[in-house]
Amino acid sequence: MFKVYTNALEGYKGMEVPYSIVSKSEGCKDIAIILPGAGYTVQSPLLHFSTSVFLNKSFDVLQINYRYNDNSYDDFSMEEISEAIKVDVNTVIDEVFYHNSYENIYLIGKSLGTIAMGGVLNREEFSNAKAIWLTPLIQREDVLESLLGSKNKGLLFIGDQDPYFTSERFEEASKSPNVTAILIPEVNHILEYNEKTLDSIDVLKRIVANIDHF
Repeated sequence: MFKVYTNALEGYKGMEVPYSIVSKSEGCKDIAIILPGAGYTVQSPLLHFSTSVFLNKSFDVLQINYRYNDNSYDDFSMEEISEAIKVDVNTVIDEVFYHNSYENIYLIGKSLGTIAMGGVLNREEFSNAKAIWLTPLIQREDVLESLLGSKNKGLLFIGDQDPYFTSERFEEASKSPNVTAILIPEVNHILEYNEKTLDSIDVLKRIVANIDHF
C-alpha cells in the first residue's frame, strides 16, 4: 500500500509549485526525485515506470510537478523559466529534506528538468547521489557544463531525432568521466519512434531496465 502526500509551496516570483511524495513506509532513507519536462509529466511513460521501479525498491519518490506550460507563465522568457525551475526545485527539496533525512538518493530529470540538475547535484546532501539524464538539453551551456563537471555517477539517454540533439554536443557530453551516455538511433525527444509503437515500447523497456539496474 502506497501513501501519497501532496503539497504546494511558493516558488519563483510567488508562483505555486505543487509536489507529491509517494512512499511505502515511514522513515525511509532512500529517495528518488523526479524532475519532469515541460509537457512530459510524471504520468508520461518513462517517468511513470521510473516511479514504479523505485517504489518497488521501497524508495520514497518525490515528484516536483511544476507547471511552466500554464498560462501564468506566458510572459516569462526562457531565461526566467530557467531561473524559475532552479529556484522551485531547490525550494521543494529544502522543504522535504528539512523533515526527512535521506542517505541513498537518485535524481531523474527529463528535458527541462535537466536544467536544474547541476545545481541540485552540487548540494552537499547529493554528493553521492546517482543521476539519470533523460533527453538533457545539451545545446545549453549550463546543462553541458553540469554533465561534464558532474562528480555523480550518471546515465544519459537521448535520441538522434531529438531536436535538441547534435552529434558534436553528444560527443562532448560523452566525455564526462562519470556519466554513461547512451544514444538511441531514430528516436525523438520523448524517446519514441515516429509511427512505430511496438518498437517504442521496446525502447521504453530498455531504458527502464537500465534505470532498474543502475
